[in-house]
Amino acid sequence: MRIVIINGPNLNLIGTRSPEIYGSTSLKELEDMCRSWASDLGATVETYQSNHEGDLIDRLHAARDADGVVINPGAFTHYSYAIRDAIEAIGIPTVEVHISNVRDREPWRQISVVSDVCVTTIFGRGITGYRDAIRHLVARAAWPVETITYGPDPDHVGDLRIPHGAGPHPVAVLLHGGFWRNTIARDLLDAAAVDLTERGWATWNVEFARVGGGGGWMATTADVATAIRSLSSFAEGHELDLERVIAVGHGSGGQLALQAVVGSNEPAISAVVALAPIGDLEAAHRAGIGGDAVTAFARRSPEQSPERYAAASPIRNLPIGVPLLVVHGDEDDRVPAAISRSFAGRAADEGDTVVYHELEGVGHNDLIDPATPAWDKVVEEIDRLR
Repeated sequence: MRIVIINGPNLNLIGTRSPEIYGSTSLKELEDMCRSWASDLGATVETYQSNHEGDLIDRLHAARDADGVVINPGAFTHYSYAIRDAIEAIGIPTVEVHISNVRDREPWRQISVVSDVCVTTIFGRGITGYRDAIRHLVARAAWPVETITYGPDPDHVGDLRIPHGAGPHPVAVLLHGGFWRNTIARDLLDAAAVDLTERGWATWNVEFARVGGGGGWMATTADVATAIRSLSSFAEGHELDLERVIAVGHGSGGQLALQAVVGSNEPAISAVVALAPIGDLEAAHRAGIGGDAVTAFARRSPEQSPERYAAASPIRNLPIGVPLLVVHGDEDDRVPAAISRSFAGRAADEGDTVVYHELEGVGHNDLIDPATPAWDKVVEEIDRLR
């Protein structure tokens, strides 16, 4: 797989330009890292940078025979319809990347005229956004994906992958983590989605409103419920088995997966796979996970609004009422394993059927990385839920 990475104006100055915003990595270092990231995935990378609009358009035209493009158009993002038209014209899956959180800066930086012709936009992750863009393109190439809209907002979309062979297929609804913030998106679970689809699961990898983009405990929860209900609208055409729907959530997505069962859904969720979940919001708030992530999600502290935490915290809504698989790594430095240990014990005490694994030497993202032994354990247990 060949990927072309294109950087626009002023990106030749990263490493020295506003390092508090763009970091200290130089463009050459970034390009070398992109080659290494791609090589790890069996892909190759070509890099290009220019401060001139026409040169960027010419390079896009020359990329027509590539398998994917990663582009950071710099300030051209906000007004260059010529670059937008070039992306559309070449017809190659293109990922828009921005190093900083453009959604949290000046209003003019929040405007993108190219995003609607890109397969996704990654922002606010620093230079690792380029790594994630490469991973996304590799995942798209690995298994065909259909992006389906389930609501009126830009975040109301999901990626559907269908396994080979005759259906009906069991369905895994994937809910990504990222402390409910809008700088992290469903691409985090791309590799997991491909692997599960290869194993015979239809995967519905959904996006939803997040903090910083209109999300919060009520809006985000409502989006997840709507995304699950939307399965009914396209199940028949894609041979989905709505009697076998599981929710798989990672980190804050684990909280969303558990809470999705608390509300009434049609189709019903038959089991929950909670990977390093934030199963107790009050404990997570006390632990300070993600800085102010819990307070920002609930829009209040537990002291200010205990009823919100009672409504949104899975441990306060036990029993969940379906089989639960809870997996956590003992070296997780983002969500303490003690939260899952306590949640799983309480759920069992309240009558839920719970399988709990605390994996030795395993970190937070190991649980969603098909290249790790931790993922092997996760999918071994998921397949028991088929």
